[in-house]
Amino acid sequence: MDSLRRANASTSVAAPSGNALRLRPLPDRAGWRAVGEITSATRPAWEQTLERLTLRMTLGEEIVCHLEMSAVTFVDVAGASALAVAAQDLPAERRIVIERPPVTLPRLLEMFWPDLSVIEVVAR
Repeated sequence: MDSLRRANASTSVAAPSGNALRLRPLPDRAGWRAVGEITSATRPAWEQTLERLTLRMTLGEEIVCHLEMSAVTFVDVAGASALAVAAQDLPAERRIVIERPPVTLPRLLEMFWPDLSVIEVVAR
């Protein structure tokens, strides 16, 4: 149970450039809301959140977890890669629903991971 509690904790990090990434658990369903940019400076917090998400899906009964990204302004290739790697590590029949991501994220996923069916993108 302690692992699940840690998997639900909020994360926030400010990058030296002043850009920040805030990550909060969704109140109404399993998953997270991200606000800001996913860059090399904020990637540790992003990767930690993805680890928490996959831990929750592995230890819990969630089949689907959501990443609400309508307030994310940028995702670099390494951030997209971290998402793809986390998704590839999910137990069978689990999936991640990406809600309203920045336009670059679906393009990156399609370009580099076209057969990654465990990620579903719900467009803007």
